[in-house]
Amino acid sequence: MIYHLSGTLAEALPTQVVLDVGGVGYHVLIPLSSYDKLPPVGSQCKILTHLAIREDAHVLYGFATESERDLFRLLVTHVSGIGPKTALDVLSGTTVANFKACVVRGDAAALAKTKGIGKKTAERIIVELKDKVGIAAAWEAASAANAPTAEQTKVNDAVLALIALGWKQADAEKAARAIHNSQPAAETDAIVRGALKLLIG
Repeated sequence: MIYHLSGTLAEALPTQVVLDVGGVGYHVLIPLSSYDKLPPVGSQCKILTHLAIREDAHVLYGFATESERDLFRLLVTHVSGIGPKTALDVLSGTTVANFKACVVRGDAAALAKTKGIGKKTAERIIVELKDKVGIAAAWEAASAANAPTAEQTKVNDAVLALIALGWKQADAEKAARAIHNSQPAAETDAIVRGALKLLIG
């Protein structure tokens, strides 16, 4: 799996970039939310990636933040009928925080306003992300209404990342909290790495 790319930003469009890594140009599809965070063309740039392997092509999707990539993975992995293109549309049409809040509230009407998401798909997103993945509790804690502390946010983000990688919520929370308790200063990516080691055993 290609986890991230670091190199020179050779080209940048609202929906795609070309990143020059050691003389090799990587074409990466991105959402508008990530485009807004890009540095000027010619600058050094790091992009988090998700590699989708199809019969006819290997396609790289890129994201400026872990929360964007985690949401993308949750949508394409756990919601039937949503592919990479629609997942990018979701990220282009709303913020991760707003999306989380809509799922927690069960607000299908708000989700349906996003490009590529109709009423039925919005309802399916809410049902499948709440019931199938059991993510509502973690997202509830991450919602603005609860004003989580910086420490809680790091653990919640780590749990979401682990769920996006396919782990069950209960296992993800147990592992993430164990790492945080033993390493209180650890950032989200370090918590995820440590938790993965515990989960894989």
